[in-house]
Amino acid sequence: MTTDNSSNSGSLSAYDRLLNLISDINIAVCSVMLVTLTVIFGWLVFGRYVLNATPTWVEQVSLLLIVYIGFLGASVGIHKKTHLGVSMFRELSPRPVQRVFEFLSYIIMTAFGLTMAFYGYKLTLFRWPNEIPLIHVTDGLRAIPIMISGVFIVLFSIGHLIHFFNGTDTEETL
Repeated sequence: MTTDNSSNSGSLSAYDRLLNLISDINIAVCSVMLVTLTVIFGWLVFGRYVLNATPTWVEQVSLLLIVYIGFLGASVGIHKKTHLGVSMFRELSPRPVQRVFEFLSYIIMTAFGLTMAFYGYKLTLFRWPNEIPLIHVTDGLRAIPIMISGVFIVLFSIGHLIHFFNGTDTEETL
């Protein structure tokens, strides 16, 4: 009995395209937020030193933007394999041991992403009734990126696991 790998590789490339799209959207959103952060800090300096009236909302908006930039950017780091990691032991190990370390890291990242998504959701619900002072939006907005980033980390880690079991290098698909 022969198996047709063309349908499997087609679905894999579709999943890779989806992950790349999510990653590209995350990068675009983080870029816009970073530009926005720069503009509002420019407004803060202008307001403080030229108008002699400091805009009070800038600090709260910037804190909110930093949370989104940090968490969404971290999930992209998982996809692009640019996240922080200690690779010395893995690199010094024989190839079969390296594969075990690689597999364990993907499993741990998946578990970590699931934990972030679950507790991020709970934190969002817990903080939703509260309001962020000065900007009058729900405090739950600060926890949403934790949940979203957790979901993305799970999706990206599953993509790495698929490549791991297929024996393909994910760097080629990025």
